[in-house]
Amino acid sequence: MVDFNKDALVSTEWLADNLDAPDLRVVDASYYLPGEGLDPRQEFEAQHIPGAVFFDIDAIKDPASDLPHMLPPPHIFSSKVRKLGLGDGLRLVIYDQRGIWSAPRVWWTFRYFGHEEVAVLDGGLPKWLDEGRPVEDGEAHPDERHFTPRVNSFLLRDRGQILDNLSAKSEQVLDARGAGRFEGRDPEPREGMRSGHIPGSRNLPFVELMDPASQTMLDKTDLKARFTGAGIDLHKPVITTCGSGVTAAVLALGLHRLGHRDVSVYDGSWSEWGLPGDTPVESGPATVDQA
Repeated sequence: MVDFNKDALVSTEWLADNLDAPDLRVVDASYYLPGEGLDPRQEFEAQHIPGAVFFDIDAIKDPASDLPHMLPPPHIFSSKVRKLGLGDGLRLVIYDQRGIWSAPRVWWTFRYFGHEEVAVLDGGLPKWLDEGRPVEDGEAHPDERHFTPRVNSFLLRDRGQILDNLSAKSEQVLDARGAGRFEGRDPEPREGMRSGHIPGSRNLPFVELMDPASQTMLDKTDLKARFTGAGIDLHKPVITTCGSGVTAAVLALGLHRLGHRDVSVYDGSWSEWGLPGDTPVESGPATVDQA
């Protein structure tokens, strides 16, 4: 039996062997950046793992916020996932259409709302398809199931907490964006954003946690090397951030795999911090001198 809270990842082989388990639900959490020209729901309806439901990151969000896919209030989250049949007492396996990209965001979201029996499919749909495993098409029609939200605020950080941490320096900040965006050399994909990074933060592009051939997550030895190489002390708290709070969760998943439990995600990420305003911004590479 896989301990979801401990292992966080399940293999395609494990999922295939357990796909018919009555307490298991599979969730497609695919997401694409603006301008990519892909509709994740349409892609889901074209082909998905049998029995899966589609979790729309851009629909299950805070309707009062102008920022992209911010966490919704508990009552909205509960209502949305109940209609997807994702309720109490179930084990959830989250995957996406890229490999491991947006699925960890939904893994983290369920954990934020108190549901610990959740894991990510290692390699996602691409690995599932490469292995010739079955898929189905069409819309999902799940039976509703009650979900009880139990918010774990320790997993979340907001703008004010990041500002406070600039002086307190009690938590390490780790940015999942590519080096060009982090250093301010490449433009942001969202219009109107400043370039650069949160002062004092480190940089570990989320793709560096993946095996480029299989798009599965690296083993724990290699994961540890990536984090420490980026200047992260694995015995101290970490806040992960990115462009809009999606791939920050990939770093959170990697840290979780290493047994690090003092990890939070800055939900607003650069979509909030990088807006025109008075939040301080640095450019250039991170100085790795603390780990």
